[in-house]
Amino acid sequence: MAAQITAVIIFLVMFAFIITEKIPRHIATTLCSVATLILVFGVCMHSSTALFETLNFQSFTSVDFWRAGAKATESTKGINWQTIIFIFGMMIMVEGMAISGFFSWLCLTIAKAVRYNTTKIFVMFMVLAFVLSMFIDSITVILFLAAITITQGKLLKFDPIPVIIAEIFCSNLGGSSTMCGDPPNIIIGTALHYTFTDFLFNTGVIAILSLVLMIFFFYLCFRKKLNTNNLSKEDIAKMPSPDSAITSKRSFIISCIIFLCAVVLLVTHGQTGLTVSTIGIIAAIATCATAGKKAKHILRRIDYPTLIFFIGLFIVVGGLEETGILELIANFIHRISGGNVTFIVIIIIWVSAVASAINIPFSATMIPIIKNLAAASGADLSVLAWTLALGTDIGGSATPIGASANVVGIAVASKNGHHISWKQYCTYAIPATLIVIAVSMLYIIFRYI
Repeated sequence: MAAQITAVIIFLVMFAFIITEKIPRHIATTLCSVATLILVFGVCMHSSTALFETLNFQSFTSVDFWRAGAKATESTKGINWQTIIFIFGMMIMVEGMAISGFFSWLCLTIAKAVRYNTTKIFVMFMVLAFVLSMFIDSITVILFLAAITITQGKLLKFDPIPVIIAEIFCSNLGGSSTMCGDPPNIIIGTALHYTFTDFLFNTGVIAILSLVLMIFFFYLCFRKKLNTNNLSKEDIAKMPSPDSAITSKRSFIISCIIFLCAVVLLVTHGQTGLTVSTIGIIAAIATCATAGKKAKHILRRIDYPTLIFFIGLFIVVGGLEETGILELIANFIHRISGGNVTFIVIIIIWVSAVASAINIPFSATMIPIIKNLAAASGADLSVLAWTLALGTDIGGSATPIGASANVVGIAVASKNGHHISWKQYCTYAIPATLIVIAVSMLYIIFRYI
């Protein structure tokens, strides 16, 4: 009992720090993870076994960690090192693409293709945010897309704030469609052994349907704020050339090839047996090997605090799992739902959406819970996994602090003199989130139950 109470207190303290943002979130999870290791596993449980299971270093020696067999093994407790290594590898690849000018080139190419028509740019940048976030973390996508949007806004004399709000939402939506799009999906996929195509043909279908709805929704919201004046040929000729964004043609071509190879490996990893950790390592090594002297610069630009944040989070959640708290929560949800799968889906999708809206990283906490729920109720585990993925990915769009992409997009806008208030953001994002969550819930119920 003492171990359970201590684990819960540490968990609640950690999320209090995360939500209030009194200290950086990676420091909050680090401090609380150390407290878990010492107080829960050491003082209360006196269990070195629980400590080593949570640290999970033994997973590196497993063949299945690098190449999965024909039959997936049961996921282990504790730190999900596959998620950490994959995110690290993709961060390196994306930084290589960024320094070559890939993202700026892509945005300028699309703007030129639609002849700098503001309404078309608005729609195309929403689609671009969605598509890029299927393969690249949404933080990077928004970082570059928001900056280009502000530049285009100055050139074409339109307010970039509506476009940035729509881009943020669509990037989170795109991230929900694949295994590698958002950290919650990476965590769910690696823990439960689902592939890229598993996500694409389940959450991806809902995400694409929701994208169509959101294009109409945001267009109706912002159509009056977009300046749709057509430019003359002389004005178009004065616009910056997409090629001017490329810093090095050699680096640009190489980064594109590495990116395409990574996409192919991710799409086919269910057939090849390569795990996402292996794919992440391949992408990282290829990027560093071809970057030459720029490799050190790329490694310095990696978002190490995010990696530390996830490691700390896994340890704290491991404390809840080892003490049996997560099993108690699963049993509670099973009791109040009466074992009815429809009610379980409704509870999971709305609770995870609300939790994610206030910046609670929910997926790592819920994975053991949905496994216990599936066992207790007889529900298909994959259905609960898709429900959890959609709730956490889309729910994070509702508030300015719900997801990292939201924070980054708003920060980029503010840095360039375009302040986005909580009221302004939530006025559009909350209704959009409610629509997509409701559509996702109904889709899951009618398709799977």
